[in-house]
Amino acid sequence: MVNFSCQPHPLTRWGYALVLIAALTGAWAQAAVLSAAEIQTLTFMREEEKLARDVYLTLNERWTHPVFANIATSEQQHMDTMRVMLERYQLPDPALPTVGMFANTELQAWYGELIARGEQSLTEAFYVGAAIEEVDILDLEKAIAETRQADLRRAYQNLLAASGNHLRAFVRNIEVQGLVYEPQYLSVEQLETILTTPTQRQNPPGRGPGGGRGR
Repeated sequence: MVNFSCQPHPLTRWGYALVLIAALTGAWAQAAVLSAAEIQTLTFMREEEKLARDVYLTLNERWTHPVFANIATSEQQHMDTMRVMLERYQLPDPALPTVGMFANTELQAWYGELIARGEQSLTEAFYVGAAIEEVDILDLEKAIAETRQADLRRAYQNLLAASGNHLRAFVRNIEVQGLVYEPQYLSVEQLETILTTPTQRQNPPGRGPGGGRGR
């Protein structure tokens, strides 16, 4: 005689299967909301923010200057924002836990170049910071223009506002030495617009206009 109490009810088995299918379908549908280009940009931006943070942490160890320590903290917040976006769209996180290590080979090579330059002198370190922020600004503007998702646009806009603040901070530290800063990636007009813009406040994700890169 069969002990039915030990056998799963057929509807229960089907219920488990349907729950699993629904979960997998939901994850696929969430990621499918983004285009391939949007996924690539978001994934890249997570590592790009890590590059900025890692460079500033490393240069702060070399020069112990508050501009690197302060902006490194800001870049950590930007990394966290990008991680939240990856989780929201159920995408894998490419960021490696070790400072100075990157899954993206282009970022890995650029990190080495930036550190080698920044360790030459404190002035060169400031120029490295300015270069990073200029590239971030160009990439963020491109990312904003190309995404269809309001939450991604807000996140990128938040990062863009912060990059403008960071660039102004590095330029001030360069000019206080009596030097005239010239753009490294931006046009002269773009740089002038950013330098004459007041400090921008960042908005928390999901609360009004908030804030990658492809070198």
